[in-house]
Amino acid sequence: MRLPPPDEADLSPTQEAYKQAVTEGRKGLLDDVWRLGPFGVLQHAPDMGLAALPVGTAVRQTSLSVQAREIAILAAGIHHRAKFEFAAHRAIGVAGGLDGDALDRWAAGGDPGFEGENDVARRVASTLVSTSRLPDDLYAEGVATFGETGLVELVSSVGYYCMVSLTLNAFEVPLVDGMTDPWPED
Repeated sequence: MRLPPPDEADLSPTQEAYKQAVTEGRKGLLDDVWRLGPFGVLQHAPDMGLAALPVGTAVRQTSLSVQAREIAILAAGIHHRAKFEFAAHRAIGVAGGLDGDALDRWAAGGDPGFEGENDVARRVASTLVSTSRLPDDLYAEGVATFGETGLVELVSSVGYYCMVSLTLNAFEVPLVDGMTDPWPED
């Protein structure tokens, strides 16, 4: 990791506020979640971290199904080959009902075989990260599947997790115990 999280004893008041916000908003995760993944990096810019946290919360509280949301997040992680992102959200997706083997196929460049709204979420998110655009027909399919609000939520989720993926990659954030590296060759 290029930028390790600061020592807990040396946190500034803003860093302490960020740590509190992360731990209070991520209950049920590891006690030191504030030091892991993108949170550990953002400890070095806690004002940015404090601004980003509500967006992450909003992504988790959309009208999208858990599966569609995680597919959007995973599309960003796969596109950017963000190991921590994929590993963390693969587990959340599987807990939400997605097939782990399908996710692994997708990460390896194959077709995950999704159907219905999950396939639409994958195609919208994957097209968006690879082209930065949505063709008219896919846009219309996205609106028909998720509604206008849902499509805005899907696109916003992809955008937020692109930021997270880039943060993880730029600072070479390592996987933690229990995570499996989806791209060990990288």
